[in-house]
Amino acid sequence: MNREKQLSCTSQAAQKQKTWFAELRQDVFELQKPYAIINADTPHDLFHVMGIPVVTNQWWAAVVAAKGLSSDYLDGMSSLGFHKDLCRYCSIGLATNLIDLEGRTPWGGLPTPALLCARLTCDCMQRIFQQWADHLGSDFIALEAPGSQKLPENWWELSRHRWEELSEPYRLDLAVTELKDLIGRLEKISGKAFSEEALRAFLTKVNQQEEYFQEVRELIATAPQCPVRVEEQISNVMATQWHRGSDWALNHARLFRDEIKTRVDSGVAAFSGEKKRLMWVGAGLWHDMSFYSAFEESHGAVFVWSMYLPFGPDWYIRYGLEDPLRALASRVVTMNEVLHNPPYAPSWIVNEAKRNRIDAAVILLPKGNRPAAAGKLMIASALEKAGIPTHLIESDMVDGRQWDRASVHTNMKQFLEVRL
Repeated sequence: MNREKQLSCTSQAAQKQKTWFAELRQDVFELQKPYAIINADTPHDLFHVMGIPVVTNQWWAAVVAAKGLSSDYLDGMSSLGFHKDLCRYCSIGLATNLIDLEGRTPWGGLPTPALLCARLTCDCMQRIFQQWADHLGSDFIALEAPGSQKLPENWWELSRHRWEELSEPYRLDLAVTELKDLIGRLEKISGKAFSEEALRAFLTKVNQQEEYFQEVRELIATAPQCPVRVEEQISNVMATQWHRGSDWALNHARLFRDEIKTRVDSGVAAFSGEKKRLMWVGAGLWHDMSFYSAFEESHGAVFVWSMYLPFGPDWYIRYGLEDPLRALASRVVTMNEVLHNPPYAPSWIVNEAKRNRIDAAVILLPKGNRPAAAGKLMIASALEKAGIPTHLIESDMVDGRQWDRASVHTNMKQFLEVRL
């Protein structure tokens, strides 16, 4: 299986993450600087503007899974009496602080944060983060996830310019109030005063970064063949998103765009024998990223799409920054829901499938992650109704214990040969 890096910026993104984390640990342990552990759908932008580094819970879980350690941690959680069906994605971070693997913790492990923050998007979130905060002796801030009364299917047509309409004023009012409370806590932790102008400048930079991703998205969708494998798309996009708003992130997004454009202009494909274009629906398969290129040689099946690249331009961009805090609140208040919940997610993914000339969709169904799993069934139904064959894989994005590689590959080959 040929899994060489096709972009030079991919290695740069990986090295950035390692260097950044090493510097973070040094700052926390030696210089006693504060940092925070936060969920992916929380307002990272406020922490960045206030000069407080963040470690994203889901990113850390992905690192653990990629190092092959998720089974050790999850078995350890079971031995401590935690429910065996607890969401793996959200609980592995807690496990890394509860369970001592005697020096095998990735990159030295997580130091004690000044603060933990999460949105209450499912039943387990508050309990996991509260226990995590109690164990570490840190504060925990929970942000509400207020329900919508309006559910526009084509939300991506509203999100950039008409975000007030999309998010509904009463939900934004609540979110802004909570963000102001969060800012007060961050001011105490950082010793800095919040600046609305600094947030506006930051969000403007984020918009510019996402505009580069928009260009990449269009290049991949319209190129005769996919110019780069989906795992490298994910690596470059997510490293950039975790550092969004920084000079490094903006420069890396530009470099990513330039490399993709060069490959498209030169007619270079990720796999020259591409016959079928696949989309991956769900979080990354962090414990076995080689899966995405496993069917190129045998079936000409190339994964060209995942949510990570197109979601940035469609959801992160906010134009009209007269009130930057309210604009940020509009992004936070429904962020996770548009990726998973009907009608938001099914309509967006069907639209993306058509844009990218997708022949079939492979959908990860993580039963331990109940909100995501239920939504995936609705997405599969919408894709099938649109004439796009779907293949569901019942496994988890970080739990390698559920992954029977031989069986998964056999079923995948059967799907490619029978349905396509």
